Amino acid sequence: MNVLILTAVHVFGDGLAACFNARPGIRALAVVDDLATVRELMEQVEVDVILIDVSQGIELFDVRSIAAGSPDLALVALGLIERRQDVIDCGRAGFCGYVGRNASIDSLCASLFEIVAGRQACPPEITGALLRALHSREVRVDKADPALTLTRRESEVVTLVGDGLSNKEISAELCLSVATVKHHVHNVLEKLGVSGRSQVMQQVRSKPWMGRRLAVGRK
Repeated sequence: MNVLILTAVHVFGDGLAACFNARPGIRALAVVDDLATVRELMEQVEVDVILIDVSQGIELFDVRSIAAGSPDLALVALGLIERRQDVIDCGRAGFCGYVGRNASIDSLCASLFEIVAGRQACPPEITGALLRALHSREVRVDKADPALTLTRRESEVVTLVGDGLSNKEISAELCLSVATVKHHVHNVLEKLGVSGRSQVMQQVRSKPWMGRRLAVGRK
């Protein structure tokens, strides 16, 4: 299992890497401190897991863009406080597993193997909260949030605007005319009460549940 470690605390990351490399079946490829470097390394080496230290603060929107582009890659949140909404937000951002702040190195390694195998153990209260969230589509937004008025197509457009795509690129992605895309973007700006695409991107960063990821993969 090849692991990339993303953390702003290099001494911590180097310690983790040394522990991983001393164990069979797990290899730390590198310790990095930004997602841009993660993207570069993903093109150069085979990565199975990206272990992301969320205790130092991380943009969920940026994580979401990596998850969308590499659906088979295991993104694991390290140092997550096991609060219901934090776990739900990480899931919506594309993390497929997490390891709590109180985990030992032994439990961390064991959890990584479990997560890569498609299993994630959660405390009963977290499991219950996740099931309730799936059932009720519970998210941390106010019922008056204008994002809730977006249509399915507008949500797809929001996702792609949030990814930084132009109207022409969105047109090709959704198989729509550029004029239709402009119409949807205009409606999105009006519904969200913003004046430009950069503000839409900011809202997607702060509310990663706003968009709707397409079923088909990005080319």
